[in-house]
Amino acid sequence: MSTPLLEVEDLRVTFPTATGPVRAVRGVSFTLGRERLGIVGESGSGKSVTGRSLLRLLPPHAKLEAKRLRFDGQDLLRATPREMRALRGSRISLVMQDPKYSLNPVMRVGEQIAEALRGKGPGVRRRVLEALEAVRIRDPERVYNLYPHEVSGGMGQRIMIAMMLAPEPDLLIADEPTSALDVTVQMQVLAILDDLVAKRGMGLIFISHDLDLVASFCDRVLVMYGGRVMEELHARDLRAATHPYTQGLLDSLPRIDDQRDELPTLRRDPAWLED
Repeated sequence: MSTPLLEVEDLRVTFPTATGPVRAVRGVSFTLGRERLGIVGESGSGKSVTGRSLLRLLPPHAKLEAKRLRFDGQDLLRATPREMRALRGSRISLVMQDPKYSLNPVMRVGEQIAEALRGKGPGVRRRVLEALEAVRIRDPERVYNLYPHEVSGGMGQRIMIAMMLAPEPDLLIADEPTSALDVTVQMQVLAILDDLVAKRGMGLIFISHDLDLVASFCDRVLVMYGGRVMEELHARDLRAATHPYTQGLLDSLPRIDDQRDELPTLRRDPAWLED
């Protein structure tokens, strides 16, 4: 059996506040190979904090703890700031929800992707154009010279994906990468991600609210609530989930052929928050 690309055991993240500590992530454990892992749950369930913890991209006051946090054999907890900077972007990349908050508004698209490659010269320009072509952007030469405000939301998201994938990372963390897009563009972006993950053999962590999307796109799913993992299962088995929280999430989804007058609300058991 091959060694996991990522090993996470008993991950905990706490934020101090004026009213006491807030435990945003509480004992999360999972492993990841070169596969697609979905993380779903309500807003505030700890999905995004879990993703950022892997890159140690947390506020200085946050307390990060884990029994094990290893990427390709490297201990991320003991890695120096310099070692983490070397990993970010080159081996582990993060795609955010809305490109307009991630792209520099005063830099041309091509320059930003070239910066992610950490190089200069004609060879870098060729690699940037190849990265734009890989995410199915027509006329990459023209897009290379555009500013972020000159591209649509869908193209902006493709550019972000191109930027994150240009260094050919081993792990891509995609945090709600399609929620700001219309359905047609969303499907196009997912098809690009699926194709690139398959061809490059990367690991993918796909963070989303959309259970149907995760069930159709991912290999495995973690269901989170209150900073904890409620259930872990194969994506194909999501509809047959047994945990009451997962069942509640599924029951609250609207359907085209739904005959119910009202969608049911989630019933949260206080015991789910107990350690």
